[in-house]
Amino acid sequence: MQHNAPHKSAVFEGYYSKFHLPSGASLAIVVCKVRNAPNKPHQLSFTYVPHDAGRIYQQEIWAEELEMIRTPQQGGFSLELPSMGHVRFHADGSTDYMFETAQFSFHATTTSRTPWSTTNATPEGWLVYLPLPLHWHVHSLESKCTFDLTIPSHRLPRSDEAGNATVHEEKNWAHSFPSAHMWLQARKGETGFCSAGGQILGMDAFLIGYRSKDLNLDFRPPFALRLAGLSPFMSYKSDWDNRLFELSVQSFNRKLSVKAVAPRGSFFSLSSPFPEGHRENYLGQSFKATIEVKIYERKWFGQWNHIRTDVFEDGSLEFGGAYYPLAGSEKRFN
Repeated sequence: MQHNAPHKSAVFEGYYSKFHLPSGASLAIVVCKVRNAPNKPHQLSFTYVPHDAGRIYQQEIWAEELEMIRTPQQGGFSLELPSMGHVRFHADGSTDYMFETAQFSFHATTTSRTPWSTTNATPEGWLVYLPLPLHWHVHSLESKCTFDLTIPSHRLPRSDEAGNATVHEEKNWAHSFPSAHMWLQARKGETGFCSAGGQILGMDAFLIGYRSKDLNLDFRPPFALRLAGLSPFMSYKSDWDNRLFELSVQSFNRKLSVKAVAPRGSFFSLSSPFPEGHRENYLGQSFKATIEVKIYERKWFGQWNHIRTDVFEDGSLEFGGAYYPLAGSEKRFN
């Protein structure tokens, strides 16, 4: 199963790319299609966030068409936005980005790829084969790339006009976005953390990955699952008022806790896909989160021993749906 490729039976498919630019700024690009939606079915979202998150530039464009084209003879596929540009995924795992609009231009080509893991092609593992209402895939935890960027109305640091960057690449495909969700992502050298989850099918479920040179951990249901607010393995708290998220999850011999917090003034909004089309201002996202990850281990059912703490700066923290009180409103930050 080619998880990253188009799934034409899905109601929506969305591709998300977060670029880390030389100045410390970030660039988020979303290309999303809601099939047969009567309202705003095709989206190109482009958000440039300076390192200090002080003057965020954003364009959400509702395109007339978005074609998802497989190239079987080459094993890849493309996302084509007529008169605006494309994203093309190749069989070797590389990606080409090309956008030319009146508001901005951007070109990038990846030169490496870091897949989710060597043992599981996707964060879901065996869950990806179940008929769940929502699926999440990470194409690359970090890819090196070359790029050039122009925003005529926005003054960029010279280092962000062209050069070398890194990019984190994901996708969702589903019948509808969850009623409430969280997303976290951070990278520091070869160490990284990535997680997504929330309310689905009347339960709370998360997919979690921690990566380092010597330790690679994955948590997914049934461990990262809570029913009726109860679970022997997982607990979490989402606190939009304080821009804070905390989670603890364990298996029989590993335990991970995470605490993420971001400054109030660092958030921007994004639209989310639903069967009727995209709903604007449905989630709040920051690229200035401090994410602390603690890892514990034990033998059998003995005492937990703390073995590692990692602190990531300039991480991603996203509150969506019911975890984002402003969802669907005209009111924005902060």
